Amino acid sequence: MQTDKWVRDSTRRQILDLLKRRGRATVEEMAAALNITPMGVRRHLSALENADLVRIEIERRPMGRPTYVYKLTEEAEALFPKGYHQLVLNLLECLAAEGGMGRVDELFEHRKERLIATYAPRLEGKTLEERVAEIARIMSENGYMARWQKTERGYVLTEHNCALYHVARVYPQPCQTELAFIRELLGVEVTRINHIASGGTC
Repeated sequence: MQTDKWVRDSTRRQILDLLKRRGRATVEEMAAALNITPMGVRRHLSALENADLVRIEIERRPMGRPTYVYKLTEEAEALFPKGYHQLVLNLLECLAAEGGMGRVDELFEHRKERLIATYAPRLEGKTLEERVAEIARIMSENGYMARWQKTERGYVLTEHNCALYHVARVYPQPCQTELAFIRELLGVEVTRINHIASGGTC
């Protein structure tokens, strides 16, 4: 992950943790809390800004000069633990307990149809190769880190990350409906070579 190199430094990680706890802080406040110089804080903040992990806001006051405060960006939130996958698994477990696995199937089918309605306009009027490239962009936008390449036998779409990894390890529906989603958008037969259910990484 590209942002890893920016937070590997322990001081930068401390800055991110501090902003997470406080919500906002000035350079002087961070310097005092971390026991380093303001110049040192600015150097680390510059690197974190370049990585789109922190942003600056100007707070104007009735008297005196404006104050510059730093806050975390949405991108930085991904660096902190989240329990979303466990919540999703619990909800799916409750759904299956009440209505059987058929209800889970219906849920993912409904999700697939909504995704198709959302993204189909982006593929209209495009050639097959352009559609494959657009699918890769769509999947990457949704966290799959996808890339595509043309081979002698057709096109290969590779996903380097599974955005629903924890769910897909328990329920086959995400993988099944994702394949159907790609097939319907491309309008051609798509063969899956590898995925989590068969021991792959995505």
